[in-house]
Amino acid sequence: MITFTIALVVLILGYWLYGSYINRVFGPDDRQTPALTKADGVDYIPLPNWKIFMIQFLNIAGLGPIFGAIMGAQFGTASYLWIVFGTIFAGAVHDFFSGALSIRNGGESLPEIVGRYLGVRTKKVMTIFTMILMILVGAVFVSGPAELIAGMTPDWMDAYFWIAVIFIYYVLATLLPVDKIIGKVYPLFAFALLFMAVGVLVMLYIKSPDLPEMWNGFGTKYEANPIFPMMFISIACGAISGFHATQSPLMARCMRSERHCRPIFYGAMVAEGAVALIWAAAATYFFHENGVIDAETGKAFSGAAVATRISNEWLGTLGGILAILGIVAAPITSGDTALRSARLIAADFLHIDQKPVSKRLLICIPLFLLTIAVLVYSLSDAEGFKIIWRYFAWCNQTLSVFTLWAITVYLVRHGKNYYITLLPALLMTLVCSSYICIAPEGLSLPQPIAYAIGGICTIIALIWFIRWHRKEVREMRMKKE
Repeated sequence: MITFTIALVVLILGYWLYGSYINRVFGPDDRQTPALTKADGVDYIPLPNWKIFMIQFLNIAGLGPIFGAIMGAQFGTASYLWIVFGTIFAGAVHDFFSGALSIRNGGESLPEIVGRYLGVRTKKVMTIFTMILMILVGAVFVSGPAELIAGMTPDWMDAYFWIAVIFIYYVLATLLPVDKIIGKVYPLFAFALLFMAVGVLVMLYIKSPDLPEMWNGFGTKYEANPIFPMMFISIACGAISGFHATQSPLMARCMRSERHCRPIFYGAMVAEGAVALIWAAAATYFFHENGVIDAETGKAFSGAAVATRISNEWLGTLGGILAILGIVAAPITSGDTALRSARLIAADFLHIDQKPVSKRLLICIPLFLLTIAVLVYSLSDAEGFKIIWRYFAWCNQTLSVFTLWAITVYLVRHGKNYYITLLPALLMTLVCSSYICIAPEGLSLPQPIAYAIGGICTIIALIWFIRWHRKEVREMRMKKE
């Protein structure tokens, strides 16, 4: 428990210390925000800060901080380190600037922001890439919650019934103004998720299990795959996630002041990191006590099975229900805002006004049909969902690479400390390029070759940046002269 306690304290200190520094680097001011200058009663609607925080927290807290952290816990105490330092120095910075730059640029969606700093061609690629990711999120974040709810309801309300119900909810949440459904129910679900995390945290200290400590080694017998890059992809939302950068602009359109960026964007990511850390510790204890194979079925425990059993055993009947509600709500509410984000990205790219409901339907109908097609494929066989989830995980982290590079360019052009995003950008470039080379769903190359290719890709990215930076500095000097 010592390593876990230290990690939790460092995470909290990271918000106050490094979060304050990141805020100073950005330099928020009192200019009017898009929520005030572009209010349309649909997407640009001023909301209370506490509500924006709760919505942002729930938007970004999909399956990653729970299921991802549980799977990442199989790598041992190394997962604690990545959650803590990944959150403080990469994920929270990534989320902060993607939201702050959206406010500075009229509430622009992620592809518009990336295109502004990495060029028009990159913008077009990012628009397609992001739309694909949003559709994947909308599809993969349906099955898990539906199965959990089906296990708590009568037999006739099976997983397919709940998939239909959840998808109808998706349609409404995507089409209706942000304050009608999202603004009303998200704070409630966010409370359930936070209650669950706090409840598990309290039980961790009450039980005070003999958790592995970092000075006893970082590995574990429960995971045969290499820590790098598998752990960095598995944990995803619990440390850094490109998906978050698509969600921050949604809330950027509802904020009254730039000065609230640190508690809302940086703070929500730290809160998610804390949830991931708590679940990683609880899963470490669970795996230590039960292994990763169910003795009765002979099957490996899934993230849902571990989360459900821990919630029921540790939090009692009522607490378990609230906890499972949080587990169910997290992916559902990430799925609907993913599709809402996809609508706005398409609208920005095609320059379609979203105030008339007919214009929203024009974008949403094909969007929903594509999501249903992916969902049907994922349900067609046992491997369908796994394949889609793996590609989602890689696309998710690859998106963070583009976002970090775009923020780095912004920082250079404004004479700010660009190392705060350059270093995470290089790390995630190495992670994503290595993963697609080594993963079974990728090229399945031997580890040495995969690492070599990942290293070469990262070096090329660094050389490109150095050459661009020198050119940029020369041009800025010429303008001053």
